[in-house]
Amino acid sequence: MTNIQDTAEGKRLVEDSNKQKYWKRWGSYLSERQWGTVREDYSEGGAAWDYFSHDQARSRTYRWGEDGIAGISDNHQRICFAIALWNEKDPILKERLFGLTNSEGNHGEDVKEYYFYLDNTPTHSYMKYLYKYPQQAFPYSQLIEENRNRKSTNPGALEYELIDTGVFDDNRYFDVFVEYAKNSPEDIHIKISVTNRGSQTAKLHLLPTIWLRNTWSWGYDNQTKEFKYLQANEFDSNLGIIEAVDTEEKSGLGKRWLYSEAANELLFTENETNKKRFGWGDNFGPVKDGINDYILSFGNEKTVNSTQKGTKAAVHYDLTINPGETKVVRLRLSDTNLDSPFDNNFETVFKTRQREADEFYQAVCPDPISEDMRNVQRQSFAGMLWSKQYYHYVVYDWLNGDPNPPKPPENRKSGRNREWDHLFNEDIISMPDAWEYPWFAAWDLAFHTVTLALIDPEFAKKQLYLFTREWYMHPNGQIPAYEWAFGDVNPPVHAWAAWRVYNIEKQMYGKADTNFLEEIFQKLSLYFTWWVNRKDAEGNNLFQGGFLGLDNIGVLDRSNIQIPNATIEQSDGTSWMGMYCLNLLKIATELAKGDSSTKYEDMASKFFQHFLLIADAMNKVGGADVDIWDEQDKFYYDILKAPKGVVQGANDDGVLLMKVRSMVGLIPLFAVETIEQEIVDKYLSSDFKDRVYWFVNNRPQLTKHNNISLRADGKGVYLSLVNEDRLQSILNRLLNQAEFLSDYGVRALSKYHKDHPYTLRANGQEYRVEYEPAESKYGMFGGNSNWRGPIWFPVNYLLIESLSKFHDFWGDKIKVDCPTSSGGNKKMNLQEVANELSQRLIKIFLKDPTSGKRPVYGSSEKFQNDPHWRDLILFYEYFHGDIGAGIGASHQTGWTGLVAELIQQSAKNLT
Repeated sequence: MTNIQDTAEGKRLVEDSNKQKYWKRWGSYLSERQWGTVREDYSEGGAAWDYFSHDQARSRTYRWGEDGIAGISDNHQRICFAIALWNEKDPILKERLFGLTNSEGNHGEDVKEYYFYLDNTPTHSYMKYLYKYPQQAFPYSQLIEENRNRKSTNPGALEYELIDTGVFDDNRYFDVFVEYAKNSPEDIHIKISVTNRGSQTAKLHLLPTIWLRNTWSWGYDNQTKEFKYLQANEFDSNLGIIEAVDTEEKSGLGKRWLYSEAANELLFTENETNKKRFGWGDNFGPVKDGINDYILSFGNEKTVNSTQKGTKAAVHYDLTINPGETKVVRLRLSDTNLDSPFDNNFETVFKTRQREADEFYQAVCPDPISEDMRNVQRQSFAGMLWSKQYYHYVVYDWLNGDPNPPKPPENRKSGRNREWDHLFNEDIISMPDAWEYPWFAAWDLAFHTVTLALIDPEFAKKQLYLFTREWYMHPNGQIPAYEWAFGDVNPPVHAWAAWRVYNIEKQMYGKADTNFLEEIFQKLSLYFTWWVNRKDAEGNNLFQGGFLGLDNIGVLDRSNIQIPNATIEQSDGTSWMGMYCLNLLKIATELAKGDSSTKYEDMASKFFQHFLLIADAMNKVGGADVDIWDEQDKFYYDILKAPKGVVQGANDDGVLLMKVRSMVGLIPLFAVETIEQEIVDKYLSSDFKDRVYWFVNNRPQLTKHNNISLRADGKGVYLSLVNEDRLQSILNRLLNQAEFLSDYGVRALSKYHKDHPYTLRANGQEYRVEYEPAESKYGMFGGNSNWRGPIWFPVNYLLIESLSKFHDFWGDKIKVDCPTSSGGNKKMNLQEVANELSQRLIKIFLKDPTSGKRPVYGSSEKFQNDPHWRDLILFYEYFHGDIGAGIGASHQTGWTGLVAELIQQSAKNLT
């Protein structure tokens, strides 16, 4: 068995980490959507989707980044490369992916294209991407109109997708494969293979495009156009050379050469806004959409630069492709002026990098698994790596404006993100979805790092640490949420992620990076303090936080309660903080091993005590008469507190237990941890042990509650928000197929609410929650997310991990029916239950042994049966609660990429 570090890719990772060779300088860092983002929005009302649209993007220059199809860039996005296509039917050149805005989609924003991340390595030494391009006119208007119609007439209907338009009928499309293979960190071989899947000969204009990000239009003296340009060095029927120059002092990348083989022509224009199109004045030369206009006019429009110079250039291939035929185009982007860029070594580099990628991923998962499972894991890793993106956003400049237009409205200084003017982002960051969510999301990122740690622990650690740095973290200690509202509150899962990443690297790579753990522990302690000071308003260890990433899970919008003077005591808010306490406690005990002082032992004592206080608070969260734990239902619920007489069914104090059976009531399971006896005996002094036993003996009010079980015996110190009885009661519902348990994981809302909707009445208004296994018919949180029935990977993953932790302590003492309806015929311990849930999640993506169909694709005949579609995997945002079909964002490999880690665990369980 080959060690990961001994593979060629493993050695490249070491070289990059040691700064011997900068293998990661170039990568798949180009966003798939820059338009419609907050950072490009300079509108009066903050309408980001409308201010900068897809239709405008071909003609307007971006301020903060670039986008493209199957693209790459350097790590500061000075030079970009991507493909553009035209089938002689479309009204525009296909330079970027199309999708609906939040207001156009019947369930919010949604990309309406088919593209797949087939392969990628951590150093981006080999990358492969597939785009399926229709041969008929792309149905832009049809997609908008039909989804708008569904939104108004049937809000709960599924999305109207590109495949539903019939544009792929009779296989009338091109498969466009884009591959990159690095000969060296600065020498990138590029191969584009186009296959006509249709039955008729078809025309395709292929335009590999290189351009410079526009940094010169904003009026800064240190960013001028004088030292940034592209120019033709040579062109004939065999070879074309475009020289890219970026020699700006200090920030310049230097010179690069793009070599192309047997092209029709080289086209040059400027990456400048077409002011004339928008009525903003005259143009002074070619503009951003010049190549678009030239191609669509078959060369009749003189909209490109005849001097063969500019800041945007394309290599034009006019291809005629017969049915079933594949045509291959070869290019090379290098820092060296080469005499023979397409010698025999060109193909050798591709074969070598492909073989090395295979060897690397075999070393990552050496255990025997099916080829189908290995394919799912490989594409999951590919999606994670293709979703790394250059992200640039300087809030101070965005709030106040640049020397040159566009100028932000004056009211921006009192609007979105105004309290985050310290934030200066210019980094490569793992994105949830490079089209639908092309901006970081703090709690998503924590889950990303767990999967990334399997293949690139250095990058995973840097991602976590980055968000605690002073140019990200607020001076008050808060971690930024996402660009739509940096001040929103996400579940505090970063300490959990840091501990998981640390352990994955130790187990897989043999490195216990306590320096990383120590540095991030200090910063995450600040974030813990922020939670205590800001989200425990009454100082009683009860935490709110609003929607906390679960969007529409409650009967009310928990971030914007519409009942005047009402508050919600959240089961999950306090539970997340219980989990956070235990995560920091666990890290402190690990750091205490190598610490000669007692500072980490003291911190462990602090978090131990704080956990007991949080657990105590959970027991009396609703006051004397109302408990967050409902003894009748044996489940945790949120509590609504409103003025007397406002809420129907509330008690005399205006307090109501909102009996919605949701993930909110399962989250208390996440707060469980055991400090091993060996660590207590060897690394924690008698003071810590004395504190534990002192609490057991002298604070019975903190240790006898029904929502805490503390054990100090031969198995170590065991802490949990739920005791054995409550654990059993919760599991009875969790594993009930008529409630939470689906064939494909755990639902976010109990199916009980299908026939028993929960209704709340207040001030003459009715609020309602019902089981919706797919899309929601309500518009809460923009309607593009649904926690009222579907299956979500991040919380399922945490449930699986928590069940394993419970089993570590209780062993076979706790066995349950799984499923509950098995009548005692399927008794499982909690590790077996965890394994069962893991398998249910994994099988969403796998071919069913009997039917050969993948649940993720539901009833889609194309995806289920067509040999050119059926092994391509999309990692959706969430999944149908009954049939496992993919719902929401289609490329959210981000946290759904956790399936790769589940496969990894499953493989080890099989050996």
